[in-house]
Amino acid sequence: MARAVAAETGAYFFVINGPEVISKRAGESETNLRRAFEDAEANAEAYNGAILFIDEIDSIAPKREKAGGEGRKEILQIKTRDMRLSPTVDLDTLARESHGFVGADVTQLCMEAALQCIREKMPSIDFDASMVDKEILDSILVTSSHFDHALGVVHPSSLRENQVEVPDVKWEDVGGLEEVKRELHETVQYPVEHADKYLKFGMHPSKGVLFYGPPGCGKTLLAKAIANECGANFISIKGPELLTQWFGESEANVRELFDKARAASPCILMFDEIDSIAKTRGGSGGGSSEAGDRVINQILTEIDGVGARKNVFVIGATNRPDVLDPAVIRPGRLDQLIYIPLPDLKSRISIFQAALRKSPVEDNVNIETLARSTEGYSGADITEICQTASKLAIREAILREEARLLKVESGELEEDEGKEEDFTVTKRHFNFAMGKSRRSVSEKDLILFQEFGAKQKAGRGEAASSFKFDEEEGGGDADEEDDDGLY
Repeated sequence: MARAVAAETGAYFFVINGPEVISKRAGESETNLRRAFEDAEANAEAYNGAILFIDEIDSIAPKREKAGGEGRKEILQIKTRDMRLSPTVDLDTLARESHGFVGADVTQLCMEAALQCIREKMPSIDFDASMVDKEILDSILVTSSHFDHALGVVHPSSLRENQVEVPDVKWEDVGGLEEVKRELHETVQYPVEHADKYLKFGMHPSKGVLFYGPPGCGKTLLAKAIANECGANFISIKGPELLTQWFGESEANVRELFDKARAASPCILMFDEIDSIAKTRGGSGGGSSEAGDRVINQILTEIDGVGARKNVFVIGATNRPDVLDPAVIRPGRLDQLIYIPLPDLKSRISIFQAALRKSPVEDNVNIETLARSTEGYSGADITEICQTASKLAIREAILREEARLLKVESGELEEDEGKEEDFTVTKRHFNFAMGKSRRSVSEKDLILFQEFGAKQKAGRGEAASSFKFDEEEGGGDADEEDDDGLY
């Protein structure tokens, strides 16, 4: 219809496909749109005006309040009504898993699933024949596995500029930190998995947590793992990335980030290095201090409104908790403070096993001996030891293979002679790596975190910390020690 109008009026006609405008690179989406409008304006004089047709505009200008699971299910029903679906395809499940998808995204999801189904049948099709065999056509069914593939390929267009790859980090990829995992499971997953119980008790889920602890102890890895376990979208941004030199733009960046998270809910929004944008307000830094105060105020405003209607969970991560504004960690905001400590012996063993699980390690390498020798090392330090040992093994394997090929060229060896198939990381490689290793966290740093933890504990107040109901009043038989570990 738009083309017909353009033809009748003699206007220049330019088509923009909404999803194609959105780019992963910051600022490129706006550039694409600006270029399209400039092109239309440049050609308007040569023709009788210009018509700019934006197809699938919902992908670049969606409603602030997007359709939930029911709305996505209706779109899925429309888009799949002409598709041959296997009984294994559950549209309700698909609607729940396609968080943040607009109509154009759902269309692309269905198309990708159908294409994947056809790709699998391609080897069975004789392209020289005039017609495709009826048995092959009858066997073409779009199954749940095809939609699973499509969900891994198609992402919400609203998240493309801030897209972090859908986390594939699982709990087993995170070595140690069992107590922290338990706390996270209860804080983040329980409200999703047991929403009815929260409703029964009149409880609202926590809006966020603060990870604090030495650098390199797995704070970002934990956030990705919990996002994957919850099946939630995940946006991670470092604090300094939000700051700009232009007045008001930093606050706008914060608003836009939360808008994207709400649009893609359920979503976990992680602020790495949150101390860079949430320092204590009222400093004596002049204009720069005022700008920082405005950013903190905007973050606090967004966190206060984040849980009202949308399932967005905020995680802050810092190795400088002492400089944070107290308002950030007050009840109702990032009120769950979780200390990510240096790994103990059991955790160090788990980290070594996780870091080496895909590496061919010689059987006589004792992981526990390595773990005992790395007391005071962070998870990143241990991972570096494993990488250094593996790199040395790879280097030696390459040098041996190059030397063998030279001998083959000179005729000293046959082509397949002297080939080594099994390369392993040996004790010698670990000896070298341990000699090069160093601790990245000093004792002074550890004292800083201990003092912060003691300060937070002291803030509870003596009366509250020692309070107990009298037995005759009834206080339940809860495990007090376990409950205390939650806070």
